[in-house]
Amino acid sequence: MKTLILVRHGKSSWEQDLPDHERPLKPRGFKDADLVIKAFQLQNNYKPSVFSSSAVRALTTAKLFKEALEIGENQFSVKKELYTFDEDDLLNFVKNADDAIQNLMLFGHNPAMTNLVNQLGDEVIDNLPTTGLVVLQFEIDSWKDINKGKTLVKLFPKTFR
Repeated sequence: MKTLILVRHGKSSWEQDLPDHERPLKPRGFKDADLVIKAFQLQNNYKPSVFSSSAVRALTTAKLFKEALEIGENQFSVKKELYTFDEDDLLNFVKNADDAIQNLMLFGHNPAMTNLVNQLGDEVIDNLPTTGLVVLQFEIDSWKDINKGKTLVKLFPKTFR
């Protein structure tokens, strides 16, 4: 059994003239992360291995979860290849994950996140919102065998505002 947790980065700021990769979170991004983290803590005992896009907005969001969920440094990695907007890139990353990982948590970007949730889950969502979190479960032993799974949890910030 494998569990995939997909989180879209928090709401980012366009106030400064920065390259896309360097855009920071808006204050709302921090507030939304707090709401989703609290809800996630009530629903899980996953202890995931976490991988984040190298983009500032995704990495900041991932670090907020890391701290709140008490994820150790050895379970947290930044991967440049997760700075992608293509679900095939994300799926390839998942398929190549270490099979010793039971609970894999990825922080990344749309439309890749929404498209992967819809490709792998059994519930369709129109759009994974910023700081949206979806938990998918699969009856597999190896990540390379990932296919259609079950959508277990959907946590969207607007639900908790």
